[in-house]
Amino acid sequence: MKMAGDFTVGCTARKKTKSRSAEKRGSAGNEGLSGIQQQQNKSGGLRVYKIVMLGDGGVGKSAVTLQFVTRSFLEFHDPTIEDSYQQQAVIDGEAALLDILDTAGQVEFTAMRDQYMRCGEGFIICYSVTDRHSFQEASEYRKLITRVRLTEDIPLVLIANKLDLQSQRRVTTEEGKHLASEFGCPFYETSAALRHYIDDAFYTLVREIRKKESQRMLSNGSSTEKIFQKRSRWWRIRSIFALVFRRRRHLN
Repeated sequence: MKMAGDFTVGCTARKKTKSRSAEKRGSAGNEGLSGIQQQQNKSGGLRVYKIVMLGDGGVGKSAVTLQFVTRSFLEFHDPTIEDSYQQQAVIDGEAALLDILDTAGQVEFTAMRDQYMRCGEGFIICYSVTDRHSFQEASEYRKLITRVRLTEDIPLVLIANKLDLQSQRRVTTEEGKHLASEFGCPFYETSAALRHYIDDAFYTLVREIRKKESQRMLSNGSSTEKIFQKRSRWWRIRSIFALVFRRRRHLN
């Protein structure tokens, strides 16, 4: 199993909830950034990494994301009250703002699936070690990404969640490693409840994005204009997600 190397937990995490925005400090001991400072960072040079969580319902996508940004585990989670999350970190000496989109399996987003897959820079496909069907569906999510992006060379990390539920395991570690080998991506068995390999998965994905980006710049010389247009589409999609969730909250 892979281990993440040189990383430092960042100074701020933001979680949007039904009634408030909560900001947590990481363990690095740095002072937290205010919401205004975060907005300045987005436009002032801090690299934003657009990450999409994929996987069947009930595998723990939201629990993994919440554990990453808030360092807490919610045993009972309502997937209808969240939209997106942000976490600042320093990975291999370089500052990063991870912007994580977790659709929570809501049917409203089916029509938008191609859009957020097209704009996402990296993907985490999550299955549960206790659910064999979710493991089988991981390949379908990989095929969907490939279909939308018209390439298999996409930054990706495969995670097998609920490692703590060993007595209920239905998928072996070897099967997960074999699938990751087919995908050509890193693999982690995680536990959102115990916070095992949560940071490793996200930081490794950032490294994969950086590696692929460097390769593309060397081979294609990607224009700044194209990169800007793609990132602008991402923020528009996030705004639509936020609007949908606000409407759901109002109805609830």
